[in-house]
Amino acid sequence: MNKTVNPTDLQLDDDGPLYAARKKVYPQSVSGTFRRTKWGLMAFCLGVYYLLPFVRWNRGLGAPDQAVLVDLPNSRFYFFFIELWPQEVYYFTGLLIVAALTLFLMNAVGGRIWCGYLCPQTVWTDLFYAVERWVEGDRRERMRKDAAKGTITLRRAGEIALKHSIWLMIAWWTGGAWVLYFTDAPTLVWQLLTFQAPMIAYIWIGILTATTYVFAGWMREQVCVYMCPWPRIQAALTDEWALNVTYKYDRGEARTSLKKASELRALGQPVGDCIDCYQCVAVCPTGIDIRNGPQLDCIQCGLCIDACDTVMTKIGRETRLIGYDNDINIHRRQEGKPPIYRIVRPRTITYAAMIVAVGAIMLYALLTRSLLDVNVLHDRNPVAVKLSDGSIRNAYTVRLLNKRGFDRVIAIDVDGPINATLHVVGADSVTQDRPMIILARDTTTELRLLVTAPAENNPEKSVPVNFRVTDIGLGEVASATDHFVSP
Repeated sequence: MNKTVNPTDLQLDDDGPLYAARKKVYPQSVSGTFRRTKWGLMAFCLGVYYLLPFVRWNRGLGAPDQAVLVDLPNSRFYFFFIELWPQEVYYFTGLLIVAALTLFLMNAVGGRIWCGYLCPQTVWTDLFYAVERWVEGDRRERMRKDAAKGTITLRRAGEIALKHSIWLMIAWWTGGAWVLYFTDAPTLVWQLLTFQAPMIAYIWIGILTATTYVFAGWMREQVCVYMCPWPRIQAALTDEWALNVTYKYDRGEARTSLKKASELRALGQPVGDCIDCYQCVAVCPTGIDIRNGPQLDCIQCGLCIDACDTVMTKIGRETRLIGYDNDINIHRRQEGKPPIYRIVRPRTITYAAMIVAVGAIMLYALLTRSLLDVNVLHDRNPVAVKLSDGSIRNAYTVRLLNKRGFDRVIAIDVDGPINATLHVVGADSVTQDRPMIILARDTTTELRLLVTAPAENNPEKSVPVNFRVTDIGLGEVASATDHFVSP
């Protein structure tokens, strides 16, 4: 028998709060292979993001010359030599699929590589931390200054003001750079400097400036831990062969101080290499202790590896007590077996094959896509008209797309009712029996077409009618099918 529980009977545990209060993290500066890698990737990613809107690409007279541009007023997306129309939004779907599969592949190879090195939140937070260290000093200095909040000096107030000013400058340029992808970058920069830019530009720059400043300057690791869904997804996708930042407890335990470790080794007793210096914790941007095993908070940036390697070098022990590894190798070392690594395995092969397949499909579709297109819409009211001479007329709205960067002459043909005639309303045609019109470059042109079937060949029921447009110069053909109906 089920018992109904009254929600008012439920009580929270009085032993502690429902939500843990945030403990501010003070990452210490560190040098090493992974720190240099992060600096290099940061410079590359931010350089591309900030400078790409200013790269030019010649598309011909009258066409935008910005290499990467989201042209919302004209419904175009330009990426160097590629121009996409609204009808080709499926390319973006393909890109999203490739991006997701690439993320899965990265996870299968090296865990949260994306989080540790390439995620925008990580990149900008890392940059904000660098500014904070430059202005306020390293870990201990910042902790000491924050602990003395009640006695803020003029110098301390100046440091705080300078830090936040630089943060806001970085955040402002971050928001401004994003807006530059939606219009001509040099023009908008001049308009912003002279306060002549559209109000929508100021609004979006303000929104993006605020979010960057709050996320990278204040929320920091909380975005990764509480807001981002990828750590939860990644945990479900990983396997035992994925390389993650790992504390090699088989070598590090049992922990003890450096002095005590030396005494125990002199006596021939087993002792671990970890000396409990806590440098791995001090440099961690999320404030975790990697020695506690895999954790949701760990973004696997590798800074703890650099910190530990520095300590191991100083005390004359082998480096990589913390490193990219997996539990399988830890158990193998405990059994006296050499470690093995399987980067190429069914999971990674599957992901790579799927990336190649989707990429190949997109590339084939892009290379073989038609740059001339036609769409036909039959009039609904009336669907057909019977003229005084007994002939039947159907009207259609035809939309022609010229995706090339030059004007071209096209001919319009119709196949359907016997001896049917075609008339283009309101447009001058080069010939009467086969309408020819000039289609402007990179535009959509809408025409009204009248198809008339003579009385002696009036169809008694609906018959298919095919509209075919042909580029006279290039021979490109596009067609669309509808129906010719009787009253």
